[in-house]
This record gives sequence, C-alpha cells and structure tokens, in this order.
Amino acid sequence: MSEQYDVIVIGAGPAGYVAAIRCAQLGLQVACIDEYLDERGKPSPGGTCLNVGCIPSKALLESSHHYEQAQQQFAEHGIRVGQLELDVATLQKRKQQVVRDLTGGIQSLFKANKVAFHPGRATLQQNNRVKVTDHDNHATTLNAEHVILASGSRPVELPFAPFDDNQVVDSTGALAFDVVPQRLGIIGAGVIGLELGSVWQRLGAEVIVLEAQETFLPGADRDIAKQANKLLGQQGLDIRQGARVEAIHSGKTVKVDYTDGQGSQSLEFDKLIVAIGRRPNSEGLCADDLSPGIDERGFVQVDDHYRTNLEKVYAVGDLIPGPMLAHKGMEEGMAVAERIAGQYAEVDYDNIPFVIYTHPEIAWTGRTEQQLKDAGIDYRVGQFPFSANGRARAAGDTDGLIKVLADAHTDRVLGVHMLGPRASELIGQAVIARAFSTSAEDLALTMFAHPTLSESFHEAALDVGDRAIHRATSRKNKRK
Repeated sequence: MSEQYDVIVIGAGPAGYVAAIRCAQLGLQVACIDEYLDERGKPSPGGTCLNVGCIPSKALLESSHHYEQAQQQFAEHGIRVGQLELDVATLQKRKQQVVRDLTGGIQSLFKANKVAFHPGRATLQQNNRVKVTDHDNHATTLNAEHVILASGSRPVELPFAPFDDNQVVDSTGALAFDVVPQRLGIIGAGVIGLELGSVWQRLGAEVIVLEAQETFLPGADRDIAKQANKLLGQQGLDIRQGARVEAIHSGKTVKVDYTDGQGSQSLEFDKLIVAIGRRPNSEGLCADDLSPGIDERGFVQVDDHYRTNLEKVYAVGDLIPGPMLAHKGMEEGMAVAERIAGQYAEVDYDNIPFVIYTHPEIAWTGRTEQQLKDAGIDYRVGQFPFSANGRARAAGDTDGLIKVLADAHTDRVLGVHMLGPRASELIGQAVIARAFSTSAEDLALTMFAHPTLSESFHEAALDVGDRAIHRATSRKNKRK
C-alpha cells in the first residue's frame, strides 16, 4: 500500500526544502524526496547550494581571504607572522564540516516539522503518484494531492570538452582540489568563475579567465563592473574578454585553443574549470507519458501561481525561468506552499538582490543606469566611495563605492549598486528600501550608526540631492 500525503516535494535544495517546511507549518502532510549523497554515501539534503555550491564556495572564499590577509595585510596592522604554510587538506576538511552541519540541520528541521524525508530518485507518474527508487534500487510509490517539482540545476558542459573529474572540471570539482594548481584556467567570467578564480588565485595559482563576451559582468551597472574588473586584475586575476574557446585537448596538461581580437591563441593549464552556466534538471523527472511543459532550454513553464500544465503539479527554483539564485528559489518555495494552502503570496522579481562574493564584494538590486537610459526614465545619481568611510578606513578595506539611482520626479529609489566590503550584507538595506517604495530623501533623513560601512549607503542617498557631507567636492548632480 502506497503512502498518502497532501504534498510531495521533489528536490531538497533551497526551493524544495523551504517549500516542504512551509507546507508543513501550514498543517499539510508533506514528503520530500532527494537523491543527493555526500562523499560518504549518506543522504545530504540541501541541493547544489549547500552541498557543492553557495556554502562550500563561501567557506573556501573565507579561508582563502584569511590566507591572503596573513600574507599581505597583517603587517600594516602591526601583526607579524612567521613563514606561512597552507594546509589544503585542513582547509577542505573545514569546508566539508560546514556543509555537513548545515545539511544535517535540514534533516533536523524536517524532523521537527514532521516532513517525511525519502532519499532516492523520484519519478512523477499519472495522478500525482511519485515513484521513489532508493540507492539500493528498491522502489516505493507515494501519492499526494499536490506535487512540487524542485529538482534544481546542473553545470553546462562544452560539447567538445566533457567533464573528466580530473583535469576538466565543473564547479563541484573545482571545490575539491587537494592541491593548488600552478596554472588554472577558467572558462566563463560569471559569478562562479570569478569566485572560484578568486579562491585559487589567493592560494597561489596563476589564474586566467577566458570570457566569450566583450562586456564584463553585463548584468551589473557599468561603473561598478568597470571598477571591479580593474580591482580583480590588480589582485592577479587575468580576465580576457572576447575569448572564444574553440577546442580543448587533455594530456599531461590541458591545452585550450581560443580566438580573440588578435586571432588564434593557445594556453596550457594544469586544471581547467568550465563555468559557462547551468541548466535545469528536468530530464527524467516525469514518466514517459507525462510532460510538465518543458521548453527547448529544459525549463518547466509555469503560470503566475507556479502551476504547470499538469493538474496540481507546480515547479519552482532553478527548474523554471529566471535567475538561478538560492534566495529566489526559497521565496518561490514559500509562495507556492502558501498558494497551495489557499493563501495569497507573490515574489517581487523586480527587487532580487544579486551578489558576487569576490573581494571587494559586488551586489545590486533594481535597475542599472543603462536600463534607465534605455527606458527613457529621468533619474538622479548619488555615489559615495568607501575610501571616505571611517569604518572602512579603520579596517583598511577601502576599495569600491555605493551608487543610488532615484527617479528624478518622484525620488523613488530605482536601483542600488555596490562594490566594497560586506556588500552582500549591505544590499539587504537597499532591498528593504525598495520593497517599501522608499525615496532617496527617506534614506537621507534616516539615522545610521557611526562608524559603520552602512553610512556609505546613507551618504550615497544624500548625494542624490547633492547633500553628501563626507565628500571633498560636490558632484553637482543633475537629472540624467
């Protein structure tokens, strides 16, 4: 006899586990199915984000930043250290412990909320039955009134360079190097490429990033992207724009053939990371006689309520169109759970925070200057550099700026863009401001603690009205 639930969630990544817990909080009987196993062969909910994405990459970024600080910055604080020694094994062990603590935490949350967790491969069948095949190849069937598809995404391979888990690796392989590569190549100067490149460059690798697009970080504001590119280059990341990879040859080293503005080029690396994007895990999600409406790119098509073309079957997270961000998936998981329970819920897709965890960090929400110009919207600009911020000066971390864009007529904040220390934390203030239709004047009239990095946000808002206090000269801001 099969088990009966109100809701079955397929996938325990950020979108899936949040949907499952929220459904349970709303009084529904919930099961969540996930097939991921950790390096010990044990079930490990959390999806790509917790297991081989957001969390382990941030753990390595933090460790590598400490190492770089000890090498280059401790002396100016009067801290003298002896010869530094890098222990990659310990660094990796710490990363894995962070991951285990958090994935174990999800299992504890499932238990506390009475969510039934089923490790294994899920296949949606007719009438919202779900076949679960465990890792011993034993199959059971679960039934539910509602099914939420949240199976996440995976890295995209180059057709001429499949991942070999040795020399040519995806982001998962790049998180697991047991030694620092002497020469590291990265294809793709997006979020993943820049973050992983930063990790291994700080630890001693010579890193070259090949990016096919001519524009660096095309989704970011141009002023922010231009300065970020310069700073990353000064740190040692060799980012080559307009470099189109033509072929890859593996042997004792990895040879990469590419073309750029100067013609045909070749480089050799010890390791090569391919970070050209991700694609949804939609293949094999449903039985052959079912299709939830998958487009040519593999995305499941949904309506405004996250409903697929199958009755009472929903999809969220990386499986549907939109930015592949854990926090976007989490919000969708919350929203679909509340809609299933008969409540009103929506996700504000115009106010998604974007973050790149390089150093300095890059973060933004809302419109860029280019988008406002293209839309013919009159706007005003306020900027403030971290070099004029007391807390940043005290920390010796002064690269970057905060930029506020406000409507020239209503003064409503249309976009906020940051490059600097802890931008990933500061951007939350901007998201809240925009969520409540805050004006630049509202921010200017708000008291910020001193000395804090957040004062730079305050000063940028003041600068929209040419009122910044801690600037040497007035910008004489005019409508754009």
